Amino acid sequence: MRMATFFEGESHTFSEYLLVPGYSSAENIPANVNLATPLVKFKRGQQSPITLNIPMVSAIMQAVSGPRLAIALAQEGGISFIYGSQTAEDEAAMVRYVKDFKAGFVVSDSTLTPDMTLQDVLDLRDKTGHTTMPVTDNGDAHGKFCGIVTSRDYRVSRDSRDKPVRDFMTKAEDCVVADTSTSLKVANDIIWDHKINTLPIVDKNGNLSSLVFRKDYDSHKSRPEELLDDNKRYLVGAGINTRDYETRVPLLVEAGADVLCIDSSEGYSEWQRQTLQWIRKTYGDDVYVGAGNVVDAEGFRFLADAGADFVKVGIGGGSICITREQKGIGRGQASALIDVCQARDEYFEETGVYVPVCSDGGIVYDYHMTLALAMGADFLMLGRYFARFDESPTRRVNVNGSYMKEYWGEGSARARNWARYDLGDSKKALSFVEGVDSYVPYAGPLHDNVASSLLKVRSTMCNCGALNLSELRDKARITLVSATSLVEGGAHDVVLKDANQQGSVNFRS
Repeated sequence: MRMATFFEGESHTFSEYLLVPGYSSAENIPANVNLATPLVKFKRGQQSPITLNIPMVSAIMQAVSGPRLAIALAQEGGISFIYGSQTAEDEAAMVRYVKDFKAGFVVSDSTLTPDMTLQDVLDLRDKTGHTTMPVTDNGDAHGKFCGIVTSRDYRVSRDSRDKPVRDFMTKAEDCVVADTSTSLKVANDIIWDHKINTLPIVDKNGNLSSLVFRKDYDSHKSRPEELLDDNKRYLVGAGINTRDYETRVPLLVEAGADVLCIDSSEGYSEWQRQTLQWIRKTYGDDVYVGAGNVVDAEGFRFLADAGADFVKVGIGGGSICITREQKGIGRGQASALIDVCQARDEYFEETGVYVPVCSDGGIVYDYHMTLALAMGADFLMLGRYFARFDESPTRRVNVNGSYMKEYWGEGSARARNWARYDLGDSKKALSFVEGVDSYVPYAGPLHDNVASSLLKVRSTMCNCGALNLSELRDKARITLVSATSLVEGGAHDVVLKDANQQGSVNFRS
């Protein structure tokens, strides 16, 4: 008779651990902490081909990683993985939009025609959030340049909604423009010399090529952590599956995706090995691709040997994931991460190849981020965290008087992402759901929230005497906590004041 394999000890989550402070020198202040971390594998003595400036990546989810969030996160030093549960063509278009957005030269996604109306302008503004819109003869981003419309060209309270664009746009002959040979430095000089906010770039035939914005220049100066490629474009990732990779991957590579990741709830499979092998056979090491998810050393080694550039850890720990409830599959995120990171370090010692580990799921509080990094994670993949922000692609709605953002899992009926749960058969449908459809509290802009969260991470690292993530792993001291200790760690044995309450609370002895 044989029995199942039993793992020793319990399966633990991040909330069951605390960091024990170490010696902090005078140098241990948040401003001195460096959060740079490798994204893809590298050999001993070398540098990773892609280094993140902050250890944050956004989840491969419809409710999280659209182009707008990808741009915002790259501006902070992280990277997004555009969701793959859409047509390959649509995903490639999103990747291309992100790559075209930076470098100063932006291809318009809000283009008007002279015959459109003020109402069309307002509708497009509400859809894209853009107030500056070029006008071309056919509405194509590269059509003949006719003029430009900004928020200064009309007054909603005075102008008729059916007023044609031709009657209030700034005509092409009155615009300051530059030709396609203009460098970004010269374009910025023109913007400053003429005191304008937008410079259209027009080719020799009068067709619009791109736009250069003053705000991009200002943004770069104020955000030194921006994650840029050699051509000063934002880095962006993209999700793929184990079904249509032969058609999807070429489109994403052509669109400029800097890194790919196989999106699956369980990565220890032949389907992932076949996908990785095809990519290596087709592109060699020129295309970077992560794989996962796994929860133990065996799964890590399988994917590392198969050619993964990084490995994701976590099954069933996401806030909208019910894989454990539905299938009884998974492991506490902290236990899984500790096991896999130990396997990564052993693999590095044996082979000389360092394969970064991504902790995916299980982050509830900001301090969980620091714990995950201390336990060995090179970077964190976050879904619920980013779904709360202005830049996520979902609607902001009012629920019982509070603003919320819609948030659903890739295993939910709403996502219909059957390819993520593919087991190799011919059925293209979800047999049962592994995710829920929900709301998360609206939290405002990404920039402010990420800055706040990372300040906590940096501060905690200083308490541990660490100025970078490698030092944190070396110096961190971690302890398990009891259920009673968890209660002690929060506010207790007091009556809390309401946030808006003035004055004091009277207590009886």
